[in-house]
Order: sequence, then structure tokens, then C-alpha cells
Amino acid sequence: MQIDLNTTPLRTASPSDWRQVADITAEAFAEDPVNLWLFRKLPAIRSMFRVMAREMYLKHGQCFLAGDDGATMWMPPGVEAAPSNFSLLKFALGQFRHGTVGAIKRGLAVSELMDKWHPSAPHMYLFTIGTRQSARGKGVGKALLAPVLAACDRDGIPAYLENSNPANSGFYGAYGFERMGVFEVGDGGPVMEPMWREAKR
Repeated sequence: MQIDLNTTPLRTASPSDWRQVADITAEAFAEDPVNLWLFRKLPAIRSMFRVMAREMYLKHGQCFLAGDDGATMWMPPGVEAAPSNFSLLKFALGQFRHGTVGAIKRGLAVSELMDKWHPSAPHMYLFTIGTRQSARGKGVGKALLAPVLAACDRDGIPAYLENSNPANSGFYGAYGFERMGVFEVGDGGPVMEPMWREAKR
């Protein structure tokens, strides 16, 4: 799917941008209820996003940067990508170094839950969107979403995400995402909110 960035402040991230994409995302998710429950510490959250950016989304998906203010990671429809054994090893080593052993078990369990909820119909999957703390409230999130959703509308492709922070429900709802349900990430843990957006004609 072709994303038109000509009228936006965005650029397509390259494989060499993995650290920037991940670190912006980690800062954005530093107070995220689900990620804090899973990984406990910012260095562990950052380590996880570095693996996902480098090994998954910059290799198989589409990532965009708004300067050093915001980043987003998407997986296009029709791409069947899953973490390799090498990626899982890097994830585990990162958690041993920066987090806890329990984070590995929790992370894999939540990944299985997310897979169960993931729709089978073709769609554009929004894995993450986030901004630096200093860029919040400046329209960066809108800039990151708008061109991708415009391409979805043009090509008739739905979009899907898992919202891990109830504070963001209104933001996603304003762009046409609707709640599909809610699931708890673990016994007594916070909830995730799968959301679906039909293409607009």
C-alpha cells in the first residue's frame, strides 16, 4: 500500500532508524499500563521495542518518523510476519539484562492473547504510535495517523489496533476506530482494547 507523505512532516523510517523508532516509542509508552505491568521498568520496555522495531517492523512492515518527535510502526495487509527464534532470543536476553525473568513469560502470554483477538480479515495493523513527552499536544499523533488512514480509505482497507491505555480510547475513536471487546492481559492485570476501523468511502 502506497502512503503519500508529500503533504506531511513525516518520512519513512529506514532500517538504520531502528533505535530512534524504538526509543521514541519507549518514551511514549513509559507510563502505559500494560507495558508497565509486563516489563516493570523503562529500560526493559525500551529493549523490547528495539527488538520489535529492528527485527519485525522495519524488516517486514512500514514505520514512519515525525522528526524526532514521534514514531509509528505498522504491518501491511497480507504480510505474515512473526518473530524469529533469533528475535525471541534477543528479546529474552534484553529482559534478563534490563528487566525480570517474569517479563519473558508475561510477554509471551500476552502475545498469544493478542494473536487470538487479531482479526483474520485483511487489514492495516497499527502496532504502535507514540510521541516524545515534549511533543505531546502538538498534533504529532494526528500527523502520524492521517496519511496511513487516508491510504486505507483510498484502497478500501480496514485498520486494526490494540489500545493498551484507556486514556487513548477517545483519540482512536475520533479517527473511526471502534471497540471490538476488552481482554485482561493477565490475572489481575490491566486490560487491552482491540479496535477496528472500517475504510471510509
